[in-house]
Amino acid sequence: MKRFTFWPQAFLGLTFNWGALLGWAAIKGSIDPAVVLPLYASGVFWTLVYDTIYAHQDKEDDLKVGVKSTALRFGDSTKEWISGFGLACISSLALSGINADIGWPYYAFLTAASGQLAWQIWTVDLSSRADCNRKFVSNKWFGAFIFGGILFGRLL
Repeated sequence: MKRFTFWPQAFLGLTFNWGALLGWAAIKGSIDPAVVLPLYASGVFWTLVYDTIYAHQDKEDDLKVGVKSTALRFGDSTKEWISGFGLACISSLALSGINADIGWPYYAFLTAASGQLAWQIWTVDLSSRADCNRKFVSNKWFGAFIFGGILFGRLL
């Protein structure tokens, strides 16, 4: 998609997060749109955050070979864009949790995940390949917080 649009990260998000819909259907035997659609959307928004940060590592090379990315599209406004995507991600996760009637630990973990995502966005040096990579890799902790929230939100 980098050859055709400045939004390849959106297409990546739409593809990667399809598992939210399939996983729910496989376990529950049906689709509950009130739960799975915000869950799917949250994954797409999260992908837009982390993969835009990742794309900043490649922006010079992308320009040389003539491909596109959200990093190139957003340029100096990247932090504003990914802040919006981060807020949409957290809001969608909260809505999904409410609609799934998940317990209070989910929201405590979601708060921690929000802090981790905010830290990434606010502190990333988009002109440093090394820092972009560090922030990209740190998303394992965001995912771990969300997983912990779902697990403990269901157990307690």
